[in-house]
Parts: sequence; C-alpha cells; structure tokens
Amino acid sequence: MLFQVFILLISLVVLVWSADKFVFGASSLARNLGISPMIIGLTIVAMGSSAPEMMVAASASLQGNADTGIGNAIGSNITNIALVLGLTALLQPLKVSSSTVKREIPLILAITALAYLMLFDNYFSFIEGLILIAGFFIYIITLLVITLKRAKANPIDDPMILEAEAEVPEAVSTQWSIIWLVIGMILLPLSANFLVDSSVYIAKVFGISDLVIGLTIIAIGTSLPELAASIMSIIKKEDDLALGNIIGSNIFNILAVLSLTGLIAPGEVDENAASRDAPYMLGITLLLFIICFSRKLGYFRITRLKGALLLFTFIAYQFLLFSQI
Repeated sequence: MLFQVFILLISLVVLVWSADKFVFGASSLARNLGISPMIIGLTIVAMGSSAPEMMVAASASLQGNADTGIGNAIGSNITNIALVLGLTALLQPLKVSSSTVKREIPLILAITALAYLMLFDNYFSFIEGLILIAGFFIYIITLLVITLKRAKANPIDDPMILEAEAEVPEAVSTQWSIIWLVIGMILLPLSANFLVDSSVYIAKVFGISDLVIGLTIIAIGTSLPELAASIMSIIKKEDDLALGNIIGSNIFNILAVLSLTGLIAPGEVDENAASRDAPYMLGITLLLFIICFSRKLGYFRITRLKGALLLFTFIAYQFLLFSQI
C-alpha cells in the first residue's frame, strides 16, 4: 500500500515536470521555426497546463477506467476555480481588465452547461466526445483569427495576450528543443499510466470509486501547475494572467480532456458524475460568472472575501464527496 502511494506521488511529480518540459521543447522548436511568440503563447503554452489532465484521461480510458478520466476533468475544473482562484484571491485581490478574459468567462459557462447536458443521461457517447473535440479546434482557430486581426489593425494592448506572449520561454538550440520535446513525449504517457494504475489500486483498497479518485487526488495533483502559475502571476502583478490561466485551463479540460473519454471509451458513466459532480461544476462556474461580472469602470475585482467564498465551496465539496463514501 505504501509503495503504491509512493508511486502515485512520484508519478504526479513526473507528470507535471514532463508536461513543463514538453511545452518548453515544443515552444522553443516553434520559435526556432519562426512562429510568432504570440501564437505560441495562445496555443502551445496555453494548452500546456492541461497536458497532465489529457494524458490521465487518455491513459485511464485506454485501461477501461473512463470514470477516472471524467472525474479528473470535472474535479480539475472545480479545483481550479474554488481552490486555486480562491487561494490566489486570498493572497492578493485580483483586478482584471482583459477583454479576452471577459469574453471567455461567459464562454466557459456555456461550455460547462453543455458538458453537464451531455453527462445528464449517465451516458457519454462517441458523438458527444467528437462534438467537444471539434469545439476545441474551433475555439483555438477563432481565438487566433480574432487576435491576429486585432494585431493587424492596432497594436495589441490586451494585458492577457501580452502576458501570455511574455510567458513563452526563450528559444534554445533546435537540438535541445527536440531533446526536451522527446523527453516530455515519453515521460508524459508513462507517468500518466503509473498514476492511473496506483490510483485505481488505492481506490480499491479503500473502497473508493474511480470517479472519486479522479475528482480528488488526481484532480488536485494535476491542478498544481495552475496554482503555481497563478501565484507567480500575482507576484509579477499580472492579475489578468492569473485568472486567464484558470479560465483557459477549464475550457481545455472540457473540450480537450473530457472529450478524450468519449472518443476512446464511450459508454455509461458513474451516476454521481451526472447527479452530483457535473451540477457542482456548473454551479461553481456560475458563481465565478456572478463574481466577475459584478464590475465597474471597465474592470472587475475578485476580492479576498470572494476568494474566501470560493475556497469555502471547495471545502464543502470535499465534505460532500467523502460523506457519501
């Protein structure tokens, strides 16, 4: 048992580390090939924080543990908003003025509602997974088209886009870029596979469902990059990026992570995902929408009180989960 816990913790560390190296290698290679840092920041770097969740969802689905992948996607979204954003706002109230973030908050609410409707009947089909992954590509292409059009008309002044561009790592040699890219590509699926195996073993020992393991241990573990990025953002006084990272990650978690479960292992899902967890995810997202759009003077603030409220909803959710075991 202790050995499996050790494997789980090591797998989480390697998963997060390899995702970072994968993004570093891919970003550096793209930069060496002459791709704009702005495009790299809005695509490769933005998707990097969801790479661990994507690997876990794919690995779990391939092993026949689709509920773990679904739980990871739902749990990560709840954790990002309630725990990560809650803690971040408690440390430093956020003042957000980015038009990109303002546009994406209603979008994440709509996407979350769509995911809830798809899981409502306790069945997640291949077609539904296909719809979500198609939505992911449409989202990325639309974001790039809008940003590039704005860049041609006027210099980009959106703090979210400027900060995302600044997050692109400095390019290294093409040889080292490929080496880091390959290391990430090898370790990401391997660590995800070990993580799922150890999680399933621990779940069986304690009589916990695959869904709950995905909602808790794996979700919190794979959300650590978002927590680290948010804390670094407030240290650098980049409030827009702190919220933008969370919103972007949640969009990717539904469109690019949840979709993998439907594409790889369509079928029935744990009824709690539809009756308890997906509604809670939708409720948390709606709460974020209400919090953010209580605004004035062209910007909105997420105060410490609002951060405490979000954190309370995370703690309440954990009590809800473990009271039903």
